[in-house]
Amino acid sequence: MPEGDTVFRAARRLHTALAGKVLTRSDFRVPAFATLDLVGRTVDEVVPRGKHLLHRIGDLTVHSHLKMEGRWDVYAPGDRWRRPAHQARVVLDAADVSTVGFTLGVLEVVPRDQEPEIVGYLGPDLLGPDWDADLALANLVRDPERPIGLALLDQRVLAGLGNVYRNELCFLRGVLPTRPAGQVHDPARMIALASRLILANRDRSARVTTGVDRPGRRFWVYGRKGKPCLRCGTPIQYGELGESELTLRDTYWCPRCQT
Repeated sequence: MPEGDTVFRAARRLHTALAGKVLTRSDFRVPAFATLDLVGRTVDEVVPRGKHLLHRIGDLTVHSHLKMEGRWDVYAPGDRWRRPAHQARVVLDAADVSTVGFTLGVLEVVPRDQEPEIVGYLGPDLLGPDWDADLALANLVRDPERPIGLALLDQRVLAGLGNVYRNELCFLRGVLPTRPAGQVHDPARMIALASRLILANRDRSARVTTGVDRPGRRFWVYGRKGKPCLRCGTPIQYGELGESELTLRDTYWCPRCQT
């Protein structure tokens, strides 16, 4: 699933392409909004909110979430799409640009004043103007018995982290993802590190947490099941962690560096 840095870059591309422009095509390919026509309306801005994208168009907001496989592409008029047409969920064009949302996990249009009903539950956004490290810390330790690996993924705690960052943060702070949040030493440092990591990757096309931008060396533990730990050489372990079977996520850790 795309994480907050990926969504931030997508919003920036879409904002650059559409902001201040009048829509010349509006094609929603989902039943609930198939008859909605936004042609003639001006796009005010496109902004990220955690992992959510908000196209603000007059008094309406087009809300989308990429989920596992979604993406937004920007094309010049007449360019060939990089994905098949049957995967397109919405097309929003201006005179000099075409934007297409493919396989979006969520796509809806709401009155702009109802945005709080769809994203108001989110915690402080790591890449947003409302970032509040103190509030994120308070949220993180509110349930001291909850595994830290679950708390970090909860978008109500802080918005923007996904599974890659969850695994990497736990390694860098030397804690197992299953350790209760209340037993994590100096959780404020974990919050500060989360902010630094995602900011460092905000403008990068390839996410890096080790400082080494080479294939196979970009992550400390994520995706490295059975491979030697880059720090101590111990084989990286793999499991799944989630609140339920439906929310299980791949989990990686070094049994020597993390306790």
